[in-house]
Amino acid sequence: MTRGGANSTRDRVLSFTRSFIAEKGYSPSVSDIVDGCHLSSPNLAQYHLNVLEREGVLRREPGVFRSIQIVQSNNFEVPLLGTIAAGSPIPVPESDNWVANAEEMVGLTRELVGDAENLFALRVKGRSMIDACIMDGDIVIMEATQTTHDGDMVAVWLKDEHEVTLKRIYRESGHIRLQPANRQMEPLYVDPANVEIQGRVVAVIRKLAR
Repeated sequence: MTRGGANSTRDRVLSFTRSFIAEKGYSPSVSDIVDGCHLSSPNLAQYHLNVLEREGVLRREPGVFRSIQIVQSNNFEVPLLGTIAAGSPIPVPESDNWVANAEEMVGLTRELVGDAENLFALRVKGRSMIDACIMDGDIVIMEATQTTHDGDMVAVWLKDEHEVTLKRIYRESGHIRLQPANRQMEPLYVDPANVEIQGRVVAVIRKLAR
């Protein structure tokens, strides 16, 4: 959904404030917000700060300079970083670059992903995970981690092939089995040295209209 001009400006004020606090360790002044968001006046900055405060997104101590605090919310966004194959692996850029730029942001809630951190999203291409109710075009929410258990659904980087695939992982004697969730497809057996786990699936989002 495209947000209107006022909401877009307010989002910019909130984003700038959040980034400023993360970088500096203290909150911006109204003057900082005017300059950083290219606003026309301090009154406009105050207006948007007042709205954000009424919405419960931030809070301020009356009469205290640089007192803006961001109120944590159950609603947040993660970057959609591209497509992952649920079928035969498809080539992707080098692993240190393929997550560099988000195609769009995906809205989530804590109720959906629990306490998982370092999250990103990938769009699924293929049908190898249909028995796990993951269809072509679905979006999987990934936790960036290399710590997984047998049976976890993971994004695996195959180093020699420069390819990534979505499968369930099983560590077996002398190899790793990457198991599709589709009875018509065979598992992949790979050398553990050729495998780098990029993350594990923590949630699936289905868009009914494609």
